[in-house]
Amino acid sequence: MDHMNILISGASGLIGTSLSAHLKSQGHQVHTLKRNQPNANFNWNPDDGFIQLDPNIQLDAVINLNGVNIGDKRWNASRKAQIIESRVNSTQLLTSTIAKLAIPPKVFINASAIGFYGDTGSTLSSEHSPAGDNYLTHVVTQWEAAAKPLNDTGIRTVFIRSGVVISEKGGALKKMLMPFKFGLGGRIGTGQQFMSWISLTDELRAIEYLLNHDIHGPVNLTAPNPVTNQVFTKALGQALKRYTPFPMPSIIVKILFGEMGKLLLLGSNRIEPGILSEHGFKFLYPDIHSALKHTLSKN
Repeated sequence: MDHMNILISGASGLIGTSLSAHLKSQGHQVHTLKRNQPNANFNWNPDDGFIQLDPNIQLDAVINLNGVNIGDKRWNASRKAQIIESRVNSTQLLTSTIAKLAIPPKVFINASAIGFYGDTGSTLSSEHSPAGDNYLTHVVTQWEAAAKPLNDTGIRTVFIRSGVVISEKGGALKKMLMPFKFGLGGRIGTGQQFMSWISLTDELRAIEYLLNHDIHGPVNLTAPNPVTNQVFTKALGQALKRYTPFPMPSIIVKILFGEMGKLLLLGSNRIEPGILSEHGFKFLYPDIHSALKHTLSKN
C-alpha cells in the first residue's frame, strides 16, 4: 500500500478524529482542514466561501466529513436548513477548489448516509436501490449532488453512505449506554424497525479500503447483518448484563423528538453493503454481538 498525503475536513468529529489516528498509524501523512485558522497549512470557512490550501503540499486524497450533527438538537426549520447547508456548501467549495488544482488528488471521498434510501421497511436495499422520499433523502441527494464540480475531472469520487456507527466515544450508542447501564433501556416503538449499523473499527477500515481500491460512486458503509431495534436492544442488554424492560412507545418518541425521532428512531433502514461485498471487503465485526462485545470491552 502506498503512503498518501491525505487532507481531511471535519476532522474533529467522531469519525474524523478516529480516522486521522487510524490513517497515521498506517503510515499516511494526514493534514486537517482547519476552520478560521489563518496560520494553518489548510484553512477555510465554508460559510463564507473561503478556502486556502497549501500550494507546496501535493494531495493524493481528500476526505470530506464536514456537516453539523443531525441528532444532537431537535429539528426546526432553521436547524433543518443548517443540516443541509453545512453539507452542501462545504462539499461545493471543496470540490470546486480541488477540481482546479494543477495536480489534483487521485481520489475524493465524501461523507454521506443511508438516509438516501428513506424508510425501507423490511426490504433489503443496496446501492442499486432508488432514493426514498423524506427529509433525510433530500439531505443526502443534495449533499452528493454538491460534488458536481468533479464530474468532468479524472478524480475518483466516492460517497460513503454510512449507517449507525457503533462506538462508545459518541453517536447513538454513547447516548444509550447510561440508561441501559441503569436497567432503564428498552425497545423503541414496536421494535420491528431495522437498524443498519457498522462498528467504528470497520468504518475506518472501509474508508481506508476505498482509498486503495478502484471503486467510485455511492458505497454503503454498513455491516452485512442489519438488525431490528428489538434485536439490538436485547443484544445491548446482554452485552451490559442488564435487563431491558422499559419500551419507549412511538407516541412518546414523537412528542420528545418530533420529526427527528420519527425518522431516526422509528424509521426502518435495512441496508446491505453491496459494493464492499462485491469487492471482497472483510468485516471484522459482521454481527451485532461481536461488534458490541468489541466496542464495550474498551470501557
